[in-house]
Amino acid sequence: MKNSNKQHILFRYLFVIGLILIFSSLIVYKMVKISVVQANAWNNKADSLLTKESVLPPVRGRLLSDNGSVLAANLNFYTARIDWRIEGLDKAAFKKNLNALCDSLEAFMPKKKTAAQWKKDLMAQFEARKSSVYPLFTGLTHSQFVRLKSFPFLELPKNKSGFYSDPTVKRVKPFGTMAARSIGSVGDDSITKGQHGKSGLEMALDSLLYGVPGVKRRIQLTNRIVDWESTPAVPGYDITTTINVQLQDIVENELYKVCQETNAVWGTCVLMEVQTGEIKAISNLEWSEKLQDYYEGRNNAVLGYEPGSVMKPISMMVALEDGIVDDINQTIPTGSVWYYGGREISDPHGGAALSPRQIIEMSSNIGMSKIIVKKYGSNPGGFRDRLEQLGFFEPFNSGIGGEQEPYIARLGHTNADRVALTRMAYGYTTLIPPLHTLAIYNAIANDGKYVRPHLVKKLTRPGSGQDSIVPITYIRKQVCSPENAEKLRIMMHDVVWGSHGTARRWVQDENVEIAGKTGTAYTVRSDGTYSEEKRLAFCGFFPYKAPKYSCVVLMLRANRGAAASSGLVLRNIAAKMYARGLLVPNNNLDNSSTPKRDVTSRTQYEKEPVLFSNMSRNRVQEVRKFTNSGQVKVLPSPLRHPSGVPDVTGMSIREAVYCLEKVGLNVRFTGWGRVVRQSLPAGASFNRGAMINLALAS
Repeated sequence: MKNSNKQHILFRYLFVIGLILIFSSLIVYKMVKISVVQANAWNNKADSLLTKESVLPPVRGRLLSDNGSVLAANLNFYTARIDWRIEGLDKAAFKKNLNALCDSLEAFMPKKKTAAQWKKDLMAQFEARKSSVYPLFTGLTHSQFVRLKSFPFLELPKNKSGFYSDPTVKRVKPFGTMAARSIGSVGDDSITKGQHGKSGLEMALDSLLYGVPGVKRRIQLTNRIVDWESTPAVPGYDITTTINVQLQDIVENELYKVCQETNAVWGTCVLMEVQTGEIKAISNLEWSEKLQDYYEGRNNAVLGYEPGSVMKPISMMVALEDGIVDDINQTIPTGSVWYYGGREISDPHGGAALSPRQIIEMSSNIGMSKIIVKKYGSNPGGFRDRLEQLGFFEPFNSGIGGEQEPYIARLGHTNADRVALTRMAYGYTTLIPPLHTLAIYNAIANDGKYVRPHLVKKLTRPGSGQDSIVPITYIRKQVCSPENAEKLRIMMHDVVWGSHGTARRWVQDENVEIAGKTGTAYTVRSDGTYSEEKRLAFCGFFPYKAPKYSCVVLMLRANRGAAASSGLVLRNIAAKMYARGLLVPNNNLDNSSTPKRDVTSRTQYEKEPVLFSNMSRNRVQEVRKFTNSGQVKVLPSPLRHPSGVPDVTGMSIREAVYCLEKVGLNVRFTGWGRVVRQSLPAGASFNRGAMINLALAS
């Protein structure tokens, strides 16, 4: 029996020894095969891994406003985590600092968890230690992460606390939606793994913002393999735009207010500096049924639309340059109906005979058509050719993504072409982006110098200390003579200040003399016919005697006319700029030579824009009825506010301006950031229209 057990044990022992020998032989065989037989193949694979190169994306450049404020930039954001399974985790330190850590976490973000909830969660994670990582916070800024790193227990080295972060890069717009569509957006490219522009300036200037990719490869160190930059990436340019944050804020707010008042489907506005062509502000608002509010929508400023009567000064410029019109005061027969080419042209603003000056002032379709037909009736295509000679169709390359060129058909010599010519003269059968209309008006304000609109001011390579200034360029040094430009300015001044001007009731301002032109165009249905839906435009410049800014506004389906919608936006922008000291004093109106506003025919809403500026149109009508019946007395200006000056210290500038202007104060401010001081003390009585100065500090 004993011998049998011995033999059995010996057999098992020999069996185990045999398995070990077989396993060892296999290991030796595999080792010999890899290190000797397949040595070259494995060496080549190792070399390929260590010498393999990959793209190193560069740091994307920043977009800046005209004074250097950041409009868009790449920032690092962090996800903070704790790795509970790290070998060196200091358990004693965790338990000792747990209460203090939880108090700090609650104070860090009070809305997320209480100290008790933090303690419960952290203890559960610590005791289980099943999850390799526990996320504390996501989307932390660098300063927030540094603060978090100073908390009890988390301040220990990573191998003691398990605390670490995962950084991610995001493109950030500090001013939020301000000029968001013009600034544009970025997205990750699946091939280069870098950020590239998808719209707006980000897309148009992507080659400059993106920079030059570098090259990296993996190298073997003593204890690990790391990425090594064999060719460093070159960061993209910081691009200083022409956008002025203060003017952008004014433009967006005034466009928003009038869009709300008129229930417009969308509105677009561009403000440009006359002499330089710098686009100082651009806003595009669209109504969202989902949001029940306006948001920064598509860039209608660079898309083609039938412009309506804002085309008439451009047609008149051609007439002046071609000698069709010389004396702007000499009348021509017009009438209210004209049949040409078998087609009726009606003129709601016409008269029996009008001068070129009156044709623009009263927006006469017949008058403008007759002037253009006088030369181009026998050659309808010649009108487009003339505009082409003037540089009207040349691309601006303004830096705005999606920019379209104007479209005017090449006409032949048929009767239909002659009819089309008359409609072109006053803004139909054409597709002209508002920016192109603005550029011509800007040239008229600039004595005929056709400056190129642009959004880029200078380029700066980070770390180089060198700037590349983008020079002012001209589409044509002179699109028209200074003499003809002056005649056109007089005509557009009449539109606002003349006794029959189409914009006289809404665009006149006592502090800023504005000149411009209204335009209305019915939209085209899918079947090619015109609907009752209107686009309403106003394009002009100010101050009249020494134009500094030009501006175009276009709105769709507003419930007022062109002057009372788009024209009102421009007037409010100019008035706000004057109130904030952004227009030089010597451009103020000269009361001895400037015609006074015709207020006798204006409604109470128009007479008292300050009193009713924050009411809806329906509410104004309501107040007017009570006023006329004697039940409500409209207080004369200056109006003393019963509740006193609001306290706006600590508010953002946008919040402060809204509060102060709502009660009738004019606002000026210096600096950036939040309000730290106001010139009129909170609660003090004041007169409507009084000036209050704000000091800001970031």
